[in-house]
Amino acid sequence: MLITFLGHAGFYLVGSSKVLIDPFLTGNPVAKHKPEELQPDLILLSHGHGDHMGDAESIARSSGALVVGVHEMACYLGARGINAHGMHIGGSRSFGGVTVKLTPAWHGSSVPGRDGESLYLGTPAGFIVQMDGKTIYHAGDTGLFGDMALLGRRHRIDVALLPIGDNYTMGPDDALEAVIMLQPRLVIPMHYNTFPLIEQDAHAFATRVTGQTAVAVQVLAPGESMEI
Repeated sequence: MLITFLGHAGFYLVGSSKVLIDPFLTGNPVAKHKPEELQPDLILLSHGHGDHMGDAESIARSSGALVVGVHEMACYLGARGINAHGMHIGGSRSFGGVTVKLTPAWHGSSVPGRDGESLYLGTPAGFIVQMDGKTIYHAGDTGLFGDMALLGRRHRIDVALLPIGDNYTMGPDDALEAVIMLQPRLVIPMHYNTFPLIEQDAHAFATRVTGQTAVAVQVLAPGESMEI
């Protein structure tokens, strides 16, 4: 499986199927890919904020991909003519050769509504994605929570995609604790350095993780890929 970091919290998993997660490309100052370059089979959306839904609608229309997220967000997208499948926390479902399970994430989820109000789109989520014998955990936007230990015990995680930016999500200290609880084989940090408010030194984080655990860390630049 080839994992490409699209910047921010966006990833493109290419194996027997093509899975796109949180494709924030247009307006993303660090993104290297353009929406039209991606032709996924499945799009996973962790929550409704613009820096995660991003280009999901345009990519879904051009590629015909199915969009998967919590029920309320799927209903919102369905009303806009998008082919969407709703799930909820703890539920799993197979889509061809890809099994997706929704996990908890402590955050918010909304899009702009009328008169400056926010239209809430249900509970934010993370994902356990199983494809081609590999298990990927995308934490979504979240703070640290104790049930990450349960996720690590229930699933042998090959790669954990964890936010480290702080302010809106876990920072490096809590992300290190998440690694200890999850015990993945590899960590790829995300949700940092897109904007000044979430600037972090990912290599310093990697040094701390490898110095205090047996877990490897791969820091990917936006647009960079690796095989797992």
